[in-house]
Amino acid sequence: MSSLRTYAFIDRMQPQCAAHVAATSPGDVPLAGMAELFIEMAPGNEVFRAADIALKAAGVRPALQIVEREYGLLEIHSEQQAEVLASGQAILDELGFTENDRIKPTVSSTQFITNVHAYQAQLLNKWRKGSLLMPGDSLFILECAPAAYVALAANEAEKAANIKVIEIRAVGRFGRAFLSGTESDVRTAMEAAVAALEAVTGVEEARR
Repeated sequence: MSSLRTYAFIDRMQPQCAAHVAATSPGDVPLAGMAELFIEMAPGNEVFRAADIALKAAGVRPALQIVEREYGLLEIHSEQQAEVLASGQAILDELGFTENDRIKPTVSSTQFITNVHAYQAQLLNKWRKGSLLMPGDSLFILECAPAAYVALAANEAEKAANIKVIEIRAVGRFGRAFLSGTESDVRTAMEAAVAALEAVTGVEEARR
């Protein structure tokens, strides 16, 4: 039996978050200002059917269609919010879901580090796909489940504050976002990211 783990609509992609998706995805390149939808499903192979429904229903383009060990992730986007919403609704209708059948995200961990040490910055910069983390910056690390909701959280954080997006990992059991900047900006971004996740409705995930 399939389950809808994530259904996360982003009304307007922020520049850094859009650039991060573009830099890390094998599919169509999204641009800042576009609307976007992340859908995560189990079993993972369900995303292939979801992608077929979405692409035939409305004028959207996919950046991600990934199946990892447990889950599948689909990202679609368009210049028009209505197109993204129509394709998402088509997926829900065809697969027998409503938006509230999605799993409600939970914040698994938050880390707020001020005055990042140069060595720690260099280690993180080895594998980041976004901006460079500078020594002396503040750093916020968010971990949430299901993983794909971290993209929504990072986008809302970028809306709220002048921060740098260091890394977004939206695939797997947990999602993680690394955001940096001044202490006050990062704290504002942290509050916006957590609030965005807390505002999402859905069902509680069964704990293993």
